[in-house]
Amino acid sequence: MRAATFPRLWLAFLLAAGGAANGAAPTTRWAVHEITLTGDRDYANPPWDVSVTVEFTGPAGRKLAVEAFWDGGRTWRARFSPDEAGPWRWRTRCSDPADAGLHEKSGDFECAAYSGDNPLYLHGPVRLSEDRRRFVHADGTPFFWLADTAWNGALRSREEDWAKYLATRQRQRFTAVQFVCTQWRGGSKTLAEHAFSGAGPITLNPNFFQRLDARVAAVNAHGLLAAPVLLWALTEPDPGRALSEKDAVRLARYMTARWGAHQVVWFLGGDGHYTGQDAPRWRNLGRGVFGDRHDRLATLHPCGLSWVADDFAEEAWFDFIGYQSGHGDGAKHVGWLILGPPAQQWKKTPVRPIVNLEPNYEGHPAYQTARPHSPQHVRRAAYWSLLVAPPAGVTYGTNSIWNWSDKPGPAEGHERLGTIPPWPAGLETEGIASMTVLRAFFESGPWTALLPAPEVLAEQPGTAKNPERFIAAAATEDRSWAVVYLPEGGKIKLKGGVLKGPASARWFDPRTGQQREAGALADSGGVFTAPDSRDWVLDIRTDRPVR
Repeated sequence: MRAATFPRLWLAFLLAAGGAANGAAPTTRWAVHEITLTGDRDYANPPWDVSVTVEFTGPAGRKLAVEAFWDGGRTWRARFSPDEAGPWRWRTRCSDPADAGLHEKSGDFECAAYSGDNPLYLHGPVRLSEDRRRFVHADGTPFFWLADTAWNGALRSREEDWAKYLATRQRQRFTAVQFVCTQWRGGSKTLAEHAFSGAGPITLNPNFFQRLDARVAAVNAHGLLAAPVLLWALTEPDPGRALSEKDAVRLARYMTARWGAHQVVWFLGGDGHYTGQDAPRWRNLGRGVFGDRHDRLATLHPCGLSWVADDFAEEAWFDFIGYQSGHGDGAKHVGWLILGPPAQQWKKTPVRPIVNLEPNYEGHPAYQTARPHSPQHVRRAAYWSLLVAPPAGVTYGTNSIWNWSDKPGPAEGHERLGTIPPWPAGLETEGIASMTVLRAFFESGPWTALLPAPEVLAEQPGTAKNPERFIAAAATEDRSWAVVYLPEGGKIKLKGGVLKGPASARWFDPRTGQQREAGALADSGGVFTAPDSRDWVLDIRTDRPVR
């Protein structure tokens, strides 16, 4: 990294965080307050040899503790997100009481109410809704998960490029960014330095993480939720598979200590196999990382067509079900999403939000035919994902962004994908525009009350042999709104009693957001014909005049 870059990044981090070391700058509610400590002695391997905990006491006397992290030399830092306005006090405890620079240090700071328009600080951290099917902010405001997969973005981007990307996604109304934050299958050889080295025990590299500090803070500064993958786990060299449980927990806890005060959702593992004989390891890792600090949501990002909910149903740290419908276009792959676990298991308890964290990537060669996935494939996977299970949100992806290269070429570890365009090619696409339209459509109605309603269809043309024709339907619990997605146009026949009372239907164009009248829905049902053979949404509501 250029010598002049780091100070700018660090300044950007402090400004985005809303607080600086030892109370030197004001801190606002839900932002980051940082404390810097300087030890009195050197340690051979500080993250293993000594631990430092900082206990914060709020205005009402409530106590919260965070783990401090080593930041090179004798420097330690603790980052904390205050949830109450008013005076806060803090005190440190060190496992080495003889280190006077780390043990029994204390101080205070003032937390002010937030007055800006960043939704993460205005409404607070993202958590589960009361019914545990969706996400809300701390104040109860619904949170629609619309994420982008920038796997290599934080690792490879320049400061100004990362800011341009985030500003673009913010304008396009995305709400989260998924990224990797250590070496991994798709970003190891090209990194100037690695997050860690060795094993038994590993040696952490603070310089690597210092660069990422500003990247994580910038995500939040643009109003986007950060979703870092702590331990990528698909291939043998990936941290999630190569490291022992002890090393993996130490690495992951270092990152949660470093960024846990930010507005984040943790992906403990990325692209891994977590079921069957692998499940005990990942249950242990989750308990080791989140067992004593679980104030941010956590999940797993599995490999394609893998359903992990059953193996982690009783894990307290496993907050929502993430899955990957992946990049196949054969009947098995397409059918898994609409006929398999995502559509069949949402009623199982304990209830959790269900999110497709990696559907068809725009431009990604399909596994079976090698044809690039079209914007229609992107929309199809997104609407299916949101309608076959209670909608909590969905993730988008495109090759240019996840790979993040400045020039065309193959992707490291993914050479079979062929030549991938440079990252700017993934900023504005038809698929992305569809995602902006998608969010606006769902938020135009009581989307948090939608539940799958396949029973409203009198006929279902999509079968295991022809899954690409599957029509997905959902309706609100009070039957005032029904949403039906047709992937290939055509006719749709609805049963009677779909909604309670007179209802009107409109055809919604998922490409542009434009609408056209479709007619009234009779008590006995009705047949509607899409405007053309492309994909369409039939939007039926009781709160509109019937024509």
